[in-house]
Amino acid sequence: MEIQLPFSFTTLLLFSSFVFLLIRAWMKPKSPRKYEKLPPSPPRLPVIGHLHHLVGGLPHHALRRVAQKYGPVLYLKLGEVSAVVISSREATKEVVKVQDPACADRPESIGSKIMWYDYTDIAFSAYNEYWRQMRKICILELLSAKNVKSFGSIRQDEVSRLIKSLQSSSGEAINLTEKVFAFTSSITCRAAFGKVMRDRDMLIAMLKKAVTMAGGFELADLFPSSKLLHSQLEQIQAVADQRELQFLHHK
Repeated sequence: MEIQLPFSFTTLLLFSSFVFLLIRAWMKPKSPRKYEKLPPSPPRLPVIGHLHHLVGGLPHHALRRVAQKYGPVLYLKLGEVSAVVISSREATKEVVKVQDPACADRPESIGSKIMWYDYTDIAFSAYNEYWRQMRKICILELLSAKNVKSFGSIRQDEVSRLIKSLQSSSGEAINLTEKVFAFTSSITCRAAFGKVMRDRDMLIAMLKKAVTMAGGFELADLFPSSKLLHSQLEQIQAVADQRELQFLHHK
């Protein structure tokens, strides 16, 4: 006879992780504040910080509501991560123009660290000499006018394939987003590897998931000290590595 539990293993795991983080935060010794002059901040809760202010609706809508009450420059504690939110034109100009060198670094996250090999990707690398050299190589070698022109036949071929695919679907509903995603994926693969991957649909799905997890709010990013929350990202990264090796092996 099977016994039906009123909760799932995932629920139990998340609850256990929350209790662990709560106990850890309570037992952590208090250290003197590194920065005394912080922007205004709404009330926060233990462990989750200000995350409860983002519940309900889209995050940028929630941040606008908080900014209307506490001002255009906010300090938020999102789990274990500190963040400053800028929501006015004047403050944004100060950040992106006047204070640009001090604010040029990309935000660090567990998702970016795992998926992009410890921030070695040009999109997530820190603003330093390594990034400047990567940018120089991309501009001079990968994205030079000569190289871009050399891939013209690939672009023309894929455009013809896209048009034929749309024509063959005349009278039917078309997911244009999927078509364009497959179109750009084919161009990228052919330019980089010389051919299109056989399991392209799986590659596209994996890339979408990786981009979503790297660019959105993930528990692993908000609680980087919890190793239990890293597993999903590590699994995606492992699958990506395996697919890349298979593709290069059969090239």
